[in-house]
Amino acid sequence: MSYPNVDLLYLNEEDMIKAGVTDVVKCTDCMENVLKLLDKGDYRMGGENGNSHGCMVTFPDEPEFEGMPKNGPDRRFMAMPAYLGGKFKRAGMKWYGSNVENRDKGLPRSILMVMLNDKDTGAPLALMSANLLSAYRTSGIPGAGVKNLAVKNAKVLGIVGPGVINITAIETFAALRPTLDTLKIKGRGRESIDRCISFVKEHLPQFTTIEVVDTLEECVRGSDIMSFATSTSMGMDRSQYPFIEEEWIKPGALFCIPGSGDFSDEYVCSSKAKLVCDNIKLYEAWAEEYPYPTYNTIYIPGCLWLDLVHDGKLSKDKIINLGAILAGKAEGRKSDDEVIIYSVGGMPVEDVAWGKQCYEKAKKLGIGTKLNLWDKPYLF
Repeated sequence: MSYPNVDLLYLNEEDMIKAGVTDVVKCTDCMENVLKLLDKGDYRMGGENGNSHGCMVTFPDEPEFEGMPKNGPDRRFMAMPAYLGGKFKRAGMKWYGSNVENRDKGLPRSILMVMLNDKDTGAPLALMSANLLSAYRTSGIPGAGVKNLAVKNAKVLGIVGPGVINITAIETFAALRPTLDTLKIKGRGRESIDRCISFVKEHLPQFTTIEVVDTLEECVRGSDIMSFATSTSMGMDRSQYPFIEEEWIKPGALFCIPGSGDFSDEYVCSSKAKLVCDNIKLYEAWAEEYPYPTYNTIYIPGCLWLDLVHDGKLSKDKIINLGAILAGKAEGRKSDDEVIIYSVGGMPVEDVAWGKQCYEKAKKLGIGTKLNLWDKPYLF
């Protein structure tokens, strides 16, 4: 019996750029397809529930064994497997190690790779650099929110946390709302603020006004779109999260929150804001995996909403998948005064989708390095 050889395509970061990984409009279109498939259910992720964010290795505060890493901000390893159907029909996994201390070594906080696999044989198809892939798909999901939920004439964008995620979000939102001309930045460190401003001035001249603000209130007041991309150590309580007062909120504002951003229980339950999420089943999986109240551990707003459902304060049918809105099964923005809070958890199906699209373009352009796994398996 003969066996086929197995080759895979390796794509470094330069290859990924050539393959279009930074194309924010195409990435947003891709994420809209993902969101509809999520609402439909044509996907699988990890865990028995098929909706787990991933499997994470963390470390003790005081390691017992020599050489074991010590717990610290964003210090973890994580495997995020997924299968996505529809036009993608691809399996894959994002793998990353993360440590906030990387910045002192001139490295990104997280270093990521994505593997794509044949859905039937499991054979590897591609191994790709994924820092940009992950960043742009992470902004593409909020981008789908801006495209479909933001007021049409949005002018003021406020960001909290001027790191990589919000830099790509600014780029994405600007392409989807060319009316944006004012950017407000709330950050903790001058270096990240300056890096963000430099990127915007070089690449996004539509922002004719850039304001660095000292308080969250200044950032929220008057903003048509807000993006929160701040992280908080797991296991904290919600008192550590940025808190948005109702009186600060401009009528019609859209809040895109892939990071931590908190509202009062009363405001969330009052029906004064539409509650939209990327995939409610992700938050249900987190509620299974982490003790109640889940929001004290996972700082994404959708976890608060399910905690409130648990408490009998909020009806679950008040939480709407954006995919259901895109598919015409649920109502989107009702008026220019409606406030919308959009919870973004991030899922490996997004990496598989955008990775598959970049992989296909790389093959078409002849980009990348072919690696041979075997000509004939030694054991079978």
